[in-house]
Amino acid sequence: MSLLDLFDPALLGRRAQPAIEVDGPGGTLALTFGELEARSNRLARAIAARGVAAGDRLATCLANRIEVIDLWLACAKLGVIVVPVNVLYREREVAHILGDAAPVAVVTTPEQAGQLPRGVTWWDIAALIAEADRSGSSRPVVAAAAATPAALVYTSGTTGPAKGAILTHGNFASNARTLIDAWRVTGADRLLLALPLFHVHGLGNGVHAWLGSGCHLRLVERFDAARAAAWFAEYGPTLFFGVPTMYVRLAEVPPHEARAIGKRMRLFVSGSAPLPAPLHAAFRERFGHAILERYGMTETLMIAGNPYDGERRAGTVGLPFAGVDVRIVGAAGADVPPGTSGELCVRGPGVCAGYWRRPDATASAMADGWFRTGDIGVRSADGYITLEGRRSDLIISGGFNIYPREIEELLLEQPGVREAAVVGAPDPLRGEVPVAYLVTSGAADLAALDAALRRQLASFKVPRAFVRVEALPRTAIGKVQKHLLAGLVPS
Repeated sequence: MSLLDLFDPALLGRRAQPAIEVDGPGGTLALTFGELEARSNRLARAIAARGVAAGDRLATCLANRIEVIDLWLACAKLGVIVVPVNVLYREREVAHILGDAAPVAVVTTPEQAGQLPRGVTWWDIAALIAEADRSGSSRPVVAAAAATPAALVYTSGTTGPAKGAILTHGNFASNARTLIDAWRVTGADRLLLALPLFHVHGLGNGVHAWLGSGCHLRLVERFDAARAAAWFAEYGPTLFFGVPTMYVRLAEVPPHEARAIGKRMRLFVSGSAPLPAPLHAAFRERFGHAILERYGMTETLMIAGNPYDGERRAGTVGLPFAGVDVRIVGAAGADVPPGTSGELCVRGPGVCAGYWRRPDATASAMADGWFRTGDIGVRSADGYITLEGRRSDLIISGGFNIYPREIEELLLEQPGVREAAVVGAPDPLRGEVPVAYLVTSGAADLAALDAALRRQLASFKVPRAFVRVEALPRTAIGKVQKHLLAGLVPS
């Protein structure tokens, strides 16, 4: 199944049905599915007129707006591979992605273009849309199969630079169909979406569940705790997909407003970071809903989730989705019994086709058809999976992945920093935040250090604290023992 096989029942079969509303410069824009089809056809023709063809990469660096969806549909119709770039990234982070993916251009805004490396070709989204408005609205015909790459979504580990996961039409389409079936999404639903569309949570779950079901979507640029209750009251959604940070803030909504929201809602879903059990309980008491927690990765899309019907067990990510197989293996690679911790390995239609131009990384991650997630977990006797941490040092802050090595390498470039180690510290709002432990010379200025990192890293990656220590704890072979850092006495 290609993405158009998933989308066409809505785009072509429900042309007159209201599809989406989204805020724009001129106010709220409301479109039907037929209008979405025509807009994306015109944009596809404008992109093709600029010389972009099937198999080419086209990067996007845009906050949530209707044009992000137009671009995604246009590229799906042309067989063009989308490279979504996090709008919070700075030049250093963007340079690696663009250098690796080698896109034809980056579609962005003049303001956002200031974060791009010098010399990068970028296209102003406003100018591209103006060209599209002069193009024909018939659909370009470029065949795409399930194995056709649809996107390169960059992730990374602690042992190397960011890698582009090759996600195909079939990966995305099968993931959407699984979620639509598991969560009973129908054309009668109304989805409020505040997740960023450069992330597979917002795109692969939110946008695709909407288009695959033909329901109605309210898209907002970003989650705003001060406006959230009003969005729920005005739009009247039945579905909401969020991350734990959003649910922390929603749990602060006054009880009478929460009860009114809960009466209209059908399902709240959480993912991208662990949902604390106390928050799960507090939200249920206030809204009358048990949040459905699920688990996935960029490279695999959705792996497991608590059931729609049945127990939504706090602290767990539930059961594997239909069509997804999960093994939990020990150090020797053999399956471990229920109740025993091990690494989760996954097999299913959502697993990516590998890493872009990285056969070594692909071979390392794939073992006999199973993807090694790097997540450590345990399965109960009745099949529920509980995650216990990362095989690596990954920090998940507010749903965003932070890889300490990237921050540590930048810290070591700064004057006066001799050694650096970054770890996650508990945070009630974001789950975890990065903290840097430093061995410095007298020349190190911590305020200047903070400013330097803010110029070169996304804000969520900047350490929330810098702790000077006399020395980093190391093993006999020189490896930093990060689990001992929190117990050090600052120098």
